[in-house]
Amino acid sequence: MMVSPLSLRTRLLLAALLSLSLSGNMANRCKKAQVKSCTECIRVDPDCAYCTDEMFKDRRCNTQAELLAAGCRQESVVVMESSFEITEETQIDTTLHRSQVSPQGLRVRLRPGEERHFALEVFEPLESPVDLYILMDFSNSMSDDLDNLKQMGQNLARVLSQLTSDYTIGFGKFVDKVSVPQTDMRPEKLKEPWPNSDAPFSFKNVISLTEDVGEFRSKLQGERISGNLDAPEGGFDAILQTAVCTSDIGWRPDSTHLLVFSTESAFHYEADGANVLAGIMHRNDEECHLDATGTYTKYRTQDYPSVPTLVRLLGKHNIIPIFAVTNYSYSYYEKLHTYFPVSSLGLLQEDSSNIVELLEEAFNRIRSNLDIRALESPRGLRTEVTSKMFQKTKTGSFHIRRGEVGTYDVQLRAMEEVDGTHVCQLPEEDHKGQIHLKPSFSDGLNLDVGIICDVCACELQKEVRSALCNFNGDFMCGHCVCSEGWSGKTCNCSTGSLSDTEPCVREGEIKPCSGRGECQCGRCVCYGEGRYEGQFCEHDNFQCPRTSGFLCNDRGRCSMGQCACEPGWTGPSCECPLSNATCIDSNGGICNGRGHCECGRCHCNQQSIYTDTTCEINFSAIRLGLCEDLRSCVQCQAWGTGEKKGRKCAECSFKVKMVDELKKGEEVMEYCSFRDEDDDCTYSYNVEGDGTPGPNSTILVHRKKDCPPGSFWWLIPLLIFLLLLLALLLLLCWKYCACCKACLALLPCCNRGHMVGFKEDHYMLRESLMASDHLDTPMLRSGNLKGRDTVRWKITNNVHRPAFASHSASTKPSELVPYGLSLRLARLYTENLLKPDTRECDQLRREVEENLNEVYRQIPDAHKLQHTKFRQQPNAGKKQDHTIVDTVLMAPRSAKQALLKLTERHVDQKTFHELKVAPGYYTLTADQEARGMVEFQEGVEMVDVRVPLFIRPEDDNEKQLLVEAIDVPVGTATLGRRLVNITVIKEQASGIVSFEQPEYVISRGEQVARIPVIRRILDNGKSQVSYRTQDSTAQGKRDYLPTEGELVFQPGETWKEVQVKLLEMQEMDSLLRDRQTRRFLIQLISPKFGTRLGQPHSATVIIGDRDEMDGNIMNHPLLSSAPPQCDLGAPQNPNAKAAGSRKIQFNWLPPPGKPTGYRVKYWIQGDSESEAHLLDSKVPSVELTNLYPYCDYEMKVCAYGALGEGLYSSLVSCRTHQEAPSEPGRLAFNVVSPTVTQLSWAEPAETNGEITAYEVCYGLVNEDNRPIGPMKKVLVDSPKRRMLLIENLRESQPYRYTVKARNGAGWGPEREAIINLATQPTRPMSIPIIPDIPIVDAQSGEDYENFLMYSDDVLRSPAGSQRPSVSDDTGGGWKSEPLPGEELDLRRVTWRLPPELIPRLSSTL
Repeated sequence: MMVSPLSLRTRLLLAALLSLSLSGNMANRCKKAQVKSCTECIRVDPDCAYCTDEMFKDRRCNTQAELLAAGCRQESVVVMESSFEITEETQIDTTLHRSQVSPQGLRVRLRPGEERHFALEVFEPLESPVDLYILMDFSNSMSDDLDNLKQMGQNLARVLSQLTSDYTIGFGKFVDKVSVPQTDMRPEKLKEPWPNSDAPFSFKNVISLTEDVGEFRSKLQGERISGNLDAPEGGFDAILQTAVCTSDIGWRPDSTHLLVFSTESAFHYEADGANVLAGIMHRNDEECHLDATGTYTKYRTQDYPSVPTLVRLLGKHNIIPIFAVTNYSYSYYEKLHTYFPVSSLGLLQEDSSNIVELLEEAFNRIRSNLDIRALESPRGLRTEVTSKMFQKTKTGSFHIRRGEVGTYDVQLRAMEEVDGTHVCQLPEEDHKGQIHLKPSFSDGLNLDVGIICDVCACELQKEVRSALCNFNGDFMCGHCVCSEGWSGKTCNCSTGSLSDTEPCVREGEIKPCSGRGECQCGRCVCYGEGRYEGQFCEHDNFQCPRTSGFLCNDRGRCSMGQCACEPGWTGPSCECPLSNATCIDSNGGICNGRGHCECGRCHCNQQSIYTDTTCEINFSAIRLGLCEDLRSCVQCQAWGTGEKKGRKCAECSFKVKMVDELKKGEEVMEYCSFRDEDDDCTYSYNVEGDGTPGPNSTILVHRKKDCPPGSFWWLIPLLIFLLLLLALLLLLCWKYCACCKACLALLPCCNRGHMVGFKEDHYMLRESLMASDHLDTPMLRSGNLKGRDTVRWKITNNVHRPAFASHSASTKPSELVPYGLSLRLARLYTENLLKPDTRECDQLRREVEENLNEVYRQIPDAHKLQHTKFRQQPNAGKKQDHTIVDTVLMAPRSAKQALLKLTERHVDQKTFHELKVAPGYYTLTADQEARGMVEFQEGVEMVDVRVPLFIRPEDDNEKQLLVEAIDVPVGTATLGRRLVNITVIKEQASGIVSFEQPEYVISRGEQVARIPVIRRILDNGKSQVSYRTQDSTAQGKRDYLPTEGELVFQPGETWKEVQVKLLEMQEMDSLLRDRQTRRFLIQLISPKFGTRLGQPHSATVIIGDRDEMDGNIMNHPLLSSAPPQCDLGAPQNPNAKAAGSRKIQFNWLPPPGKPTGYRVKYWIQGDSESEAHLLDSKVPSVELTNLYPYCDYEMKVCAYGALGEGLYSSLVSCRTHQEAPSEPGRLAFNVVSPTVTQLSWAEPAETNGEITAYEVCYGLVNEDNRPIGPMKKVLVDSPKRRMLLIENLRESQPYRYTVKARNGAGWGPEREAIINLATQPTRPMSIPIIPDIPIVDAQSGEDYENFLMYSDDVLRSPAGSQRPSVSDDTGGGWKSEPLPGEELDLRRVTWRLPPELIPRLSSTL
């Protein structure tokens, strides 16, 4: 909707100033969003607005305040406004004895990403009506419990009357589904499964809620137990019917509803019915299906409900469960009850004699807890309830005080995206609907909610193919929207025309925009966010002149290829101050009257090394170097020798005087003595006066030289002979040795006339301004550019502390350190390689790591590669379009030389195993040194050497690094400038960035984990860090969406937020998946602009449903442990890898500081950390042994020193390998006839992995139990089918049966049994042939070919079988008994023998 002009202009101007004063994170969101229309703009952020002013030239999508400040007219600003309206509000009356809320109705409309807070009042009276419904297991094992309950009716009434004066009580019973295999379907068992018992049933409402306790007691006296076959009961069916059949049960609307669930068995849940009965059941429809007698009727056709379904329905109908269970099933319900926000669990005695006390305790505990949940919420809206009055419990409910009006803060948030899709692109029911915000004991608040997804009105009024757009587009919302194939503000530029790029090509060049930008409508749009400028992007703003290594002397900025100096500075590199302050001498004059001031420096009329920067005499310099300066002039004037003999002697500014005796040293300014190279004699002279020799000065020289007694002329012929011999040897090497020829080519006399060397000899870097941890250092090649040259280089860290690197290497040679490795692949770079989640990047990463691991495995104790990434290296000659791979290898510190030689050898061979690489390029980075190689291809003049800078927190305030060109292994170039000094100045940090706490607990229902990142400001400047997620027990793309990015703190900002999307779980997944804690890590890395990482800079995010979190996480010891009192940080990059079925290799990177050792904690995943094992290590790696096979372990490590333990690392999980399983459990035989048996077996006690198949073997044996003939084999390839029906066995013959299991590690040992069916009583199976049981024919072929069918295909033998699968020796036919109320159907038939042949027992071995 369009906003009308506001009269309060002041408010808008103030908002504009506030927007400009803040660090524009939200404003930048509007500006930076790539939107094409008004509607897309206003959906970006709640603060975004759109300008439809036709004359507006700035960016149209921005905040409303900035659009007005930029000149957009008020009436042209389009913005969508949210709304909030109370539709129903009745004040709470505390005199009423019922639960109440206020308000009762709201209407809210929010923009995507917007949130609104409002207050909700809830009142729970001191005494409220209570409805108590007892739901009891009526299987035979509960007979004594029923007897006790019959005697306790009066006691129940007494307890209820003490709690409230208004109560009702009811009773229901349940057993299980009356169907196979849960119930024995023999007619006599269907009538009376146990003596003096009722027929089987699923659920029956016996006594509806009543105030008449006498009626309750009398009806209860006539109840009898029933029975079923399997141990788990069908209580979930009963709970659901009790909840949804409100009128049949008698629940009152304004009372507290309590459901007591009493049993001693486990429970069936969703998919049990479908699996066991071959999928013939449908999912539960959550409707009431009780007949006139209160009996559940849909037990045959509907499956059991799921746990999440029960949680939702009980909450919807205000029913609070109380689980009263015996010790036998307590562990099942201990986990189950945590799913319910308000519930209770009590341990029932075997005969239920303590049920009254249990109910009294549970009711007192429940009535003090209140849960508020949002029901039927659209996917695009999220609610969160908090309170300052009441504390939250572990299950998420509030611990309240009854009789008081509680105030709660409700946050309603409109999501921007749901599973990667914008909320406005979802169906309407996902962003609009009714939310029922319901407390535990009352109806609650109804919210009519919706997300504003309206289309801008100006888009509905567009001018199609407008003349304003040259008929090539539509005029809409103040600007042209061009048709396909056209671009430009007025759609006058054809994007398919090749001639459009001609105006972007600079004269003398081929590429448009100098290869540094894109040509759009005849104009260059440069790359690099301001790095390149100019009409043709010809100016590089990183290549302006430097002074002392600083760009533009750090006194200006580079623009259009030139320095734009700050006020008060001038010169090509802003090196010249405009003032004369630096030229003032000690007397206050300019240059001591002996020169003039230019560019901030004195230029003296008579330059001398003994004049200082202001042309004053520097007497200290005179004393340091006077003798040496006068030496050559004294030598040539006095003796006619030396480097100035001849004409140059006239240039001397003083005269010498020969004397017989010189004054002593203490009597003159300088006494000098030197050796004359021409005659090897020593001469002496004196310097008098102030030491500044002028044209009329005289130096006194001793007349007599001091010469040695002998001569060495005889050495000259010997030296000549040796030189000739050396020349001859070199000539022979040149002719016959290729290696020597290459070496000689490096000599100045033999090279081809070209040179390589670094462009600069010194770089001065400020760490606070650095945007990366490396420096691209240009290297030039001059002269003849033909041919190929490679240059080896190295960089040494901390050269100002020469003993630093050697000390660390000598003291810890076996310590594992990370080695960075970079290689150039023999393949071109693509944009997909920059995106880690693309298939191309993932495939290449696996290929690189597999091949490099194969090569480096020969390095002892080397680990596998990690952190593999791909990039492009600019300014790399003709191969700059090739892919560079950067990866990290953990290896011992002593392995550096071996790694270097191995890397160089494979680079020369152009292959690492099967991975092709380009020759002439590599970088290997150790902890204090890096070595590498760069290549000059033919015709290439300059390449960049990418050198690491080893930026670390423990660095000195000013550290020195030295880059050295070592040699030219390939080519004939000579080395010119070999050394580059790099000085890194470490200024005070602009800020310290960290997480608020090391762990965060996030409900999966919130969909987005919002993790705060804080900055402590030291210097109010810009700070930047990067972040990335890392899997732990949670898996990326299954539990959450992996993410990485950067956080930029502008001046004044102290808080940012990392957002990670959480993925939803389906109801089935949430039930079937294990209940382990799901967690992942977020790490802060790569601080820039002088930023420091504080502690903690790694956070663990724990996710799960609210009940899962509260049951498994909130008691986690990490959440309550005190922070360690030590300055050591957490070890970095923990990595675990299984080394077998009972071993795990665990390694990490040392933290900053000087740890003396490490302490490792490890435990089985899912167990409490209090059960962890501890292990000490002196090196950053350890091997965990004596572990369980195929078991998930969690581990973490901390460093410790003299002050104690430091922070623990992030959690790492690892699963050990599989191991062959143990033998299967006992074999059981259900003898159907003398030739047919049903063989079943139990799962191995130690599966040691995932069982994938079983092999059953059987064959004849003699009287000594020795095999007769070959054994027949049957492969059961489904681990759940641990049952086999074997037909056509030889009558009265003993057979040997063996069963073994297989998992991923192979086959385990056999379980054996020998049995003769003729000696065993025959009977049909107590449970009829369960569908999907394999049937085999003992007289068919051998080895897996006698697998006939599954029993739910056809209940008969296949063609060729000598006996039917449903007949016996007597020839008596099998009889069938239809299920009650069903037509005869082969798939719903119970097969049985004639009654006279039914045995009493079956044989079990």
